[in-house]
Amino acid sequence: MSTASVSIMNSSRLYRDGVLVDEGFPVREMAGRLSTDDRAVGWLDLHRPSEEDLHWLTRTFHLHSLAVEDMTHDARRAKLSRYDSHLLLSTYLVRLHNDGGFASAWLSAFVTPRLLITVHHDDFDLDELRLRWDEDRELAVHGVAFLFYVLLDMIIDNQYTSVRELDAALQRLEDDLFNEGSRVPLQRRIFHARRHMVRLREVALPMREVVNSVMRPTMHVVPQEMVPYYQTVYDHALRVVEWTDTQRDLLVSILDTNMMMQSNQLNVIVKQVTSWAAVIAVPTAVAGYFGQNVGFPWHHTTGFVISTVLTVGFAAALFVVFRRKGWL
Repeated sequence: MSTASVSIMNSSRLYRDGVLVDEGFPVREMAGRLSTDDRAVGWLDLHRPSEEDLHWLTRTFHLHSLAVEDMTHDARRAKLSRYDSHLLLSTYLVRLHNDGGFASAWLSAFVTPRLLITVHHDDFDLDELRLRWDEDRELAVHGVAFLFYVLLDMIIDNQYTSVRELDAALQRLEDDLFNEGSRVPLQRRIFHARRHMVRLREVALPMREVVNSVMRPTMHVVPQEMVPYYQTVYDHALRVVEWTDTQRDLLVSILDTNMMMQSNQLNVIVKQVTSWAAVIAVPTAVAGYFGQNVGFPWHHTTGFVISTVLTVGFAAALFVVFRRKGWL
């Protein structure tokens, strides 16, 4: 297949000495531009590439076939894979919506000495990434190491924002535990929050090892000048993981508290029902003792008065006793 037949929908950028020199040019021109300018580094973003597009990408930039195959698997976990000529980052961009929904988008990034290639099938805005690349020209002179640092920082910041929003949702759940009302909607919110927390932890936990691995000298990715910046990203990744640990404990506490409150509420209901059953049992006991029937009031007036007084008296006494105990 010729390069002219490549139909990748893309974003492209070319940098020289930390300065953006061109963007938005066709994908097929990137290899030629890098080969004719030794000081240039590039970025390609491929959105929903076809199988033919990936074959072209593999041949043109000498990507390992196993890396491309691993990128297309359905069951994927965030990780960093090392190959002879490049690294492959596989991760998720996550977002917790204000309405309580949770969204995740798969992202792969090939890291070569002079080119960063991002591949994704989901729609998400990359303007933030471009703006951050343009803000710091001093660090931009470090080429792909700088581009990759900003990408990792954006991913971790995205996770941090989602964890912070989830933490706020958990705080609202704690407050709502002691509000009167139906328990069913609250239970649904608790289990939704638990599902989001588990998903966030699955995404965030591997990123700690990913950033740590990138900083190893054997990877030959991070120059000494960029180490403090990558260390900051690692600290943020560690904070996200620790925060999810705290949220897990908080969720367990909320679940336990909710179950305890439901148990207490059930005990109160049982006491109320039992108390009313005792009060209602008084007329039954009195009527049974006297063998009372429908014709009784007209034939035995004295007995009727006595049974009525006993019924009302005992029922009233039980009601007062249960009322003082707080059972009614």
